[in-house]
Amino acid sequence: MKKYCEECGREVETRIISKKETYEVCGESIEVEAQILVCADCGEEFYCEELDNATLVNAYNEYRRKHKLLLPEEIKKIREQYNLSQRSFAKLLNWGDKTICRYENGSVQDKAHNSLLLFLREPENMRTYITENEITLDERQKAKLLETVEKLEVDNEYGAGKKFLDLFFSPIPSEENGFKGFDYEKVCAMVLFFAHKNVELLKTKLMKLLNYSDMIYYKENGSSMSGLKYAHLPYGPVPEHFDMLLGKMSADHVAHIEVMYDNGYEKHQVIPECEIPEEMFTSDELEVLERVYLKFKDFGSVDISNYSHKEKGYSSTKTGEIISYSYAKDIQLK
Repeated sequence: MKKYCEECGREVETRIISKKETYEVCGESIEVEAQILVCADCGEEFYCEELDNATLVNAYNEYRRKHKLLLPEEIKKIREQYNLSQRSFAKLLNWGDKTICRYENGSVQDKAHNSLLLFLREPENMRTYITENEITLDERQKAKLLETVEKLEVDNEYGAGKKFLDLFFSPIPSEENGFKGFDYEKVCAMVLFFAHKNVELLKTKLMKLLNYSDMIYYKENGSSMSGLKYAHLPYGPVPEHFDMLLGKMSADHVAHIEVMYDNGYEKHQVIPECEIPEEMFTSDELEVLERVYLKFKDFGSVDISNYSHKEKGYSSTKTGEIISYSYAKDIQLK
């Protein structure tokens, strides 16, 4: 990207650097790693709306992490699991009409509201809330909500499947999972995205595509896409417990692995079994996935593995160690 530099007095090439910056969030100073557009010749800083907005989002998310507050997408997920509109959810909670809308769009919720949202994340708690509180939903809306709660309680994916996954994949946001609790549905959708896009997608390449997607999304938005942790293994970064995850996807008829042989070599090909659920990705998530796909579409499994070995997060860790998302700032997709 070229820009006119006042210092140099001409149009110049630019580059992106990282540096610590402090933002005021809810009256508190929050330090974050900012991405800054600068003149490649003299280092003069330029205004870049996209980068500045991303840094501001990171500052707000850092504040939320510090105070153990839900992220906007986590609030949205709680609402959507009950099939409620923003207005209906606010009405159910006896909050103002615009409150949920503001929270989902980035406003920081107060701790009392956050505690209630955390409580209602579990369907059995929502049932208790509905039956033991005076709520303003009409009888039809209330009956429909209770029906949704009942389905969630007995649904195999939510019940036994979710408990099984929680044993191995942390629902608690941390730096190791990109400050997002593990999201099985999102992982499935990411696998389907790349499996449909890539002809004869092999498992080794898929694992690297997932890693780059999560790391780039974290770098630009302050949280990972999937909540996966990535371990340093000989062939590059690999999602923790990934074979177990693929086994569940196969059982759920999402995708499976077919073993093929080519000149005596064993290849593990990812076969999608369904389409990507509608509205699974935000526009920002889709943009990152498309960018990662285009970058590596002509890479073979060996090529992308070798490429991933050059990343600082990989070279700075040892075999078996989790690669922190803090290394995402060093990744550049060119």
